[in-house]
Amino acid sequence: MTAVRPIVLVAAVALVDADGRVLIAQRPPGKSMAGLWEFPGGKVHQGETPERALVRELKEELGIDVTESCLGAFTFASHSYAEFHLLMPLYLCRKWKGTPAAHHHSALKWVRPDRLADHEMPPADKPLLAMLRDFL
Repeated sequence: MTAVRPIVLVAAVALVDADGRVLIAQRPPGKSMAGLWEFPGGKVHQGETPERALVRELKEELGIDVTESCLGAFTFASHSYAEFHLLMPLYLCRKWKGTPAAHHHSALKWVRPDRLADHEMPPADKPLLAMLRDFL
């Protein structure tokens, strides 16, 4: 029998610029999966909606302002890691205020959707890449 793992809810966003590129962020040293590229976002706190979590996380991580109405639910990832099961809704966002800056990441990069797979990403993110490529 498989051990029961806690479910961790993490919200993520594909920020899409005017040229159709998607922003990815590199996980910093000292964090799990350091050096891998991911979509910005973070854990959803108790009593918080995924949209509200993204508004908070994008302000903290990237220094940008996003309104909940600019976040469009796109797809989700469901992936089992050794210690937990990750459930990650992915949103699309084309409108925000400010210029994204790496406050909590090693680097940021704007990438064409068909080049996302060229970047090493956490296992949960990989199934999302083809969907983004085909949609955008």
